[in-house]
Amino acid sequence: MSGLPDLEAWAIFAKIVETGSFSQTARELMLSQATVSKAITRLEERMKITLFHRTSRKMTLTDSGMAAIGLAEKLLQTGELLEIEIGEQANHHRGNIRFTVPMSFGLLQIAPLLPEFMQRYPEIHLEMNLSDEEEDLINSRYDFALRITDPKSSSLIARKLCDVPILLVGSPSYFERYGKPEHPRELVHHKALSYSNAKNHLNWKFTHPEQGEYIQPIVPIMLANNAEAFTPTLLAGIGIALQPEFMVHNELQNGTLTTALDDWETSSLGLYALTPPHRNRPQRVKLLMEFLRAKLKGEEV
Repeated sequence: MSGLPDLEAWAIFAKIVETGSFSQTARELMLSQATVSKAITRLEERMKITLFHRTSRKMTLTDSGMAAIGLAEKLLQTGELLEIEIGEQANHHRGNIRFTVPMSFGLLQIAPLLPEFMQRYPEIHLEMNLSDEEEDLINSRYDFALRITDPKSSSLIARKLCDVPILLVGSPSYFERYGKPEHPRELVHHKALSYSNAKNHLNWKFTHPEQGEYIQPIVPIMLANNAEAFTPTLLAGIGIALQPEFMVHNELQNGTLTTALDDWETSSLGLYALTPPHRNRPQRVKLLMEFLRAKLKGEEV
């Protein structure tokens, strides 16, 4: 043997084994059947082996074919991945991106950022699913999910985009009527509104730099699977809630809501971009993730 390996012929060999026939391989590769047959003949003559036992009814691998197929399949897969990667790099400013994001965060934080991204990259088309339900990313068609979560409990690949502060809030009229709690144990006397999708929605956890961790069981007067639903009840002075800062930012600024237990920290959460393990992440998806991360942190893009 001399010269370079016949990589094309080995890839055709692997494709024949994958499809089970010369004719199907020719159709999928858009080659003539004669070209496919000649590729196998070249390999057999070059290596002085026989790769297939062929009869009119079936085709099976010889011992030499069995020995070769593993590496040939890797060669085919490597070539396909190489072309995907190079193609993505050459065309990472076009194509579709499908992602899912929590309802309120998507409406209040993500949607306002998308016009700038779409103006910059007009050939990238976006499909955003707004839902507080956790989608099955491994078996779905989404490129990624944005979730406010603790990634330690997930088998997915997680990239943190930003922190999401959680605050205990109520209206001035509520605290005037019921008093402001100074310790989490006092919450037993308060009217709690609780986000039912949170894992510990009946046990509110707080941490103090000196007093440590404290978990207070609560009996909520209202449950909802979307925390934005609490806003009218909070503004009416009927209850208090643990709310993401982004959801009550305007109300805190204009004074219609105020915070309590400021010396205590609530459970730390972050916004994460989650993708299934072992799935190729196109360059355009990486581009959107980096854009969102920078914008949410107030950085220049």
